[in-house]
Amino acid sequence: MKIVPKEKGIYAFSKFNKPVETVKPGELIVLETEDAVGGQVKSEDMPLENLDWSRVNKATGPIYIEGAEKGDTLVVDILDIQLAPQGVILVIPGAGVLGDLKFNPRAKIVKIENGFAVFKDTRLPIKPMIGTIGVAPEGDEEIPTAVPYKHGGNMDCAEIGKGARLYLPVSVDGALFAAGDVHAVQEDGELCVASVEIEAKLLLRFDVIKGRHAEWPIVETDDHFSILTSDEDLDKAVRIAADEAVKAIMRAKGWSFEEAYMFSSLGVKVAINQVVDPKKGVRAIIPKSIVTINDLLTSS
Repeated sequence: MKIVPKEKGIYAFSKFNKPVETVKPGELIVLETEDAVGGQVKSEDMPLENLDWSRVNKATGPIYIEGAEKGDTLVVDILDIQLAPQGVILVIPGAGVLGDLKFNPRAKIVKIENGFAVFKDTRLPIKPMIGTIGVAPEGDEEIPTAVPYKHGGNMDCAEIGKGARLYLPVSVDGALFAAGDVHAVQEDGELCVASVEIEAKLLLRFDVIKGRHAEWPIVETDDHFSILTSDEDLDKAVRIAADEAVKAIMRAKGWSFEEAYMFSSLGVKVAINQVVDPKKGVRAIIPKSIVTINDLLTSS
């Protein structure tokens, strides 16, 4: 099994990044990931004004997946997420939904004990998830790891955890996959701009769907698919997700736009992933009883 240490990472998704490892479809690989603040906050007494923001949101990789070519879809199985014994959460004036209010920068160390995250006197069941996960975007664009878009990136979707399968559009040969920014637990929204940021080890397996691609990232769980979209405007992100969902239903059922659009009110749920990154993220959730992955992908 191949292991990629946390020191080998990127701060922008780009076709110009040199791969640090190569894997074949079906091969297991472990990515060791740094916490989203670059391991800089070890104590609640650390002055947050001293943070080096150039070290924030590293993604381990990129990984070259053999056989992945432009127009394909990369399939990522998240087999396991092992967490460090503690993480950190912080608030910074100017950041988060309430960042315009007056408050002090502050960090809190959160211990992980027997499957729970301990925040002061409150214990929350952990639900490890990967905040930043993606591939190189199309063209010459370099997209910072803090930004979500069609390539994936900082989607902060709580569904991207152990047992989930992620589908990503391949825009360059090898896909150039990277991941990081693991959270021990995070609710939809990630209101304060951070969660329990924590070091982790990711056990992953890849596959490739040839000649068909996802327009936007898709998460598969036991009973549904989620189409993950993003935009600077939350309303636009919702509109994009709705449009993708309606088109998938049209393909699945052979229905007209009007019929699929009506049915979307009955069979499609829209949820927020996060509202604090440079682009807001939402997901359109469709039960597997309505669509298959083939209905969500289009021919290249």
